[in-house]
Amino acid sequence: MKKLAFALLFLLGASRSAAESKPNIIVVVADDLGYADVLFNPLHPKEITTPHLDSLAKQGVICRQGYVSGHVCSPTRAGLMTGRYQQRLGLYTGGEAGSGLPMTETIFPQYLKPAGYTTAQFGKWHLGPDPSWSPALRGFDEVFGFLGRGAHDYFKLDDPNDPIYRGTEVVQEKGYLTDRLGEETASFITRNKSKPFFAYLAFNAVHAPLQAPDDEIAQFNTGNKDRDTLLAMGKRLDDAMGKIMTTLKSEGIWENTLLFFISDNGGPLAQSADNTPLRAGKHSDYEGGIRVPFLVCWPAQLKPGEYLSPVISLDILPTALAAAGVEQSKTFDGQNILPLLRGETTPKPRNLFWCSGSDEGWWAVRSGDWKLVGEKANVSLFDLAKDVSEATNLAAQMPDQVAELTKLHDVWLADMAKPVKAGEKRYDMAVKEGTTPTKPKKMTKEEKQKARDLERLKKRQSVSPNATPETPKS
Repeated sequence: MKKLAFALLFLLGASRSAAESKPNIIVVVADDLGYADVLFNPLHPKEITTPHLDSLAKQGVICRQGYVSGHVCSPTRAGLMTGRYQQRLGLYTGGEAGSGLPMTETIFPQYLKPAGYTTAQFGKWHLGPDPSWSPALRGFDEVFGFLGRGAHDYFKLDDPNDPIYRGTEVVQEKGYLTDRLGEETASFITRNKSKPFFAYLAFNAVHAPLQAPDDEIAQFNTGNKDRDTLLAMGKRLDDAMGKIMTTLKSEGIWENTLLFFISDNGGPLAQSADNTPLRAGKHSDYEGGIRVPFLVCWPAQLKPGEYLSPVISLDILPTALAAAGVEQSKTFDGQNILPLLRGETTPKPRNLFWCSGSDEGWWAVRSGDWKLVGEKANVSLFDLAKDVSEATNLAAQMPDQVAELTKLHDVWLADMAKPVKAGEKRYDMAVKEGTTPTKPKKMTKEEKQKARDLERLKKRQSVSPNATPETPKS
C-alpha cells in the first residue's frame, strides 16, 4: 500500500509539475490604436501617456514590423482566431467577417482546453452579431463582453439593444467599459493562478464612439477635442493593462505568462489617430492601415529587445500552441515565431498578403522589402527598406518588379475562397509585364509633410523602425 501511495503521489506531483510548466497565455487586442499613439514608438507625439504599455515593451520584445491580416476589425480577428488568412473562408470585408466566423472553424480554446487550459474571452467579439455566434459556444469557459458589429457605448452598459453578456446571459453593468474589461480579466487571472489559463482580451478602445471620463479628457490639451478624448481613452486602456500586469506579478505568475499585445488595424485618421511614420490608416493597405503596435512578452523565455523582421497576427495562434506544447495538426498560414524571437534561428524571407475583395478594391503583397499596393485602378510599388512612409512610388520605373509581385498575389489568391457575400476576389487590375501602371493617387499635403518630418527626424535619431537584422537586439 505504501508503494502504491508513493507512486500515486509521484504521478500527481509529475502531473502538477507538467501543468505548472505550461505558460499562461494572454492575447490582448486594442481597437484602432494609432501606430504612434504608444510610448514605445520612438516617433510618438509628446502628449502620449502609456507608461504601462511602455513597461511591457521594455520587459518584452517589440516587433517593429508587426502586421495584421486585415485593415479593419473583424477580418483581422477571423485571421487571428484561426491562424489562417481569413480569405480562405471567403471573409474579405468587415461586413463578411462580422456576419460570422463559421462555427466549424477551430479557434484558440478548442486547441488549448484539451491541453488543460482554462479559457476566457473578454470584450469585443465581432465574429458574429447575435447569441448564436457567442464565443461561449466555441469553447471559452468564461465570457464577458458584447457581440454586435464592433462598437459599444463606453458608459451605457445596461442597454437591452446592445447588451453585455456573461456567458450567454445578459447582465446589467455599470462603470466605464474599458475599466470593467480590465477588472474582469484581472479577476480571472487571480481565480485561475494555480493552473494554466488562456485569456483573450479584446478591448473596444480606442474605437468610436469617442468617450472617456471628463477628468481624463481634461488632462490633455492638444487643441483638438477629438484628439484629447482619444488620448484619454488610450490612457484608460493603458491603466487596464497596468492592472493586469500588476495582478500577474502579485500572483507570482508573471514570469511564466506569454502575453501578446497588438492593435487590430491602423488608427483611423478621421478620429485623429497618429500612425507616424506610416502612410494613411485604417481602411487602407498602406502601412498605416496594416502595420500595428505589436509586443510579445514572456519573461521566463524571451530576452527584452526588438525584433525587426516582419511578423503578422496570423503567427500568434501557432506560437501560442507551440509554447503550450500543443501538437499542430492543422496547416496554418502563420508560423511559430518563438525561435526567431529567441535568436535561435535567423529570419527567412516571407511573403505576406492582403485583400479586401473587388468591391473595396484594396490588395497588397509584401515580399522581402518590396511591397505592391493596389487601390482599385491604382498600383504602387515601394521599397520599405528605404521608404517606410511609402512616399515614392516606383511602379512606373520597375514594371518587372510590379509584374513579379502581382504574380505572387495571383498565385496566393487562387488558393482563397470567393467572397461569401458579393463581388470577386480582387479588383481587376493586374499589371502585365512591360506595361505602364495606372498613375497612382497622389499623397495628400498632410502625408507629404509627415514624410518630410520623418526624414528630418531620421537624421536626428538612431532608431530605425524598418531595419532588418538577423536576430533580436537586447
